Amino acid sequence: MQSGDIVFLTVIGERKLKENFIVGLTEVGATVFNVVYGRGFVKANDFLAAFGLVPENSKVVITCLIKQSKADSAFELLNEKFHFDKPNTGIAFTIPVEDLKF
Repeated sequence: MQSGDIVFLTVIGERKLKENFIVGLTEVGATVFNVVYGRGFVKANDFLAAFGLVPENSKVVITCLIKQSKADSAFELLNEKFHFDKPNTGIAFTIPVEDLKF
């Protein structure tokens, strides 16, 4: 794996899905995982609830490395299996990694 082809993938989602995230991301080629537990800070109110935006406090933040060429597969997995394309399910993004040495 050359460093120019690697991206740093961050996934923030429901804590109870941690194992499922890791298994799915491993299957699409992600490696070198780091898992941190978090807590949401947004308070629910009637206005947000009316739009279906009810915060879930128990979060997991997963970071990993994946080839740029496989990043689309990771996003497809997150959308199809974990419904990241719907509100209140999670967020994921990549950051390019350059000059990484193994």
